[in-house]
Amino acid sequence: MKGINIKYLIIIILFFTSLPALSQQPRKDVREGNRLFRSEKYSESEIAYRKAVDAQNNFVPAKFNLGDALYRQEKFEDAGSYFNQVAESNDDRTTKHNAFHNLGNSLLQAGQIEDAIEAYKDALRNFPGDMETKYNLAYAQNLLKQQQEQEQQQDQNKDKQDQNKDKQDQNQEQEQKDNNEGDDQQEQQQNQDQDQKDSKDQQQQQQEGKISREDAQRLLEALAKDEKDVQEKVKKEKAKALRVKVLKDW
Repeated sequence: MKGINIKYLIIIILFFTSLPALSQQPRKDVREGNRLFRSEKYSESEIAYRKAVDAQNNFVPAKFNLGDALYRQEKFEDAGSYFNQVAESNDDRTTKHNAFHNLGNSLLQAGQIEDAIEAYKDALRNFPGDMETKYNLAYAQNLLKQQQEQEQQQDQNKDKQDQNKDKQDQNQEQEQKDNNEGDDQQEQQQNQDQDQKDSKDQQQQQQEGKISREDAQRLLEALAKDEKDVQEKVKKEKAKALRVKVLKDW
């Protein structure tokens, strides 16, 4: 038999002796993360938990605690993602309950109320007696009811505003129509008044152009008298012109 290659033997020995150290590293990272978490150093604890997850992706404590660290930093959607992973990949009912409970909190904080309600229900399916989950479920349901009532009220107000606007538009249209008709009537009345005034002025002018019989008689007599006076004056002027010239006696 050939002997075992010493170099490969050393590599095999080193590999198997390193396995316990590798398996302990995620736990050490989680413990470090927990220490930082208790000191409210949530961003630093997130880094430690992520190291543990990178080293061992299916390590439930690392993922669960990473979700908590993200939640404390108000990264609710990211936190919910890790809680959901824990809930869906774990068979332990207590762990599933806690993961669904925290998932409900994350969804509620993110404004996804209906999804939060379903998460709380899933949590209670795994632990029906948890009063905290029941309270959160009732709170979320009441919040959803208020939101729906508010949306309904807003829709009603919008419909009422639309109706008022339509009514206002109709009133403005009718008012404009009435104003136009009023303007037409006023213009027509003004035209009639002007026509009457013109007719009256014309009649007055015609009346002023006419003279009575007595006035006409007096005017004719005056003209006749003037003509007679003129004729008499003309005769006198002619007589003067025909006067005999007197010879001067030298």
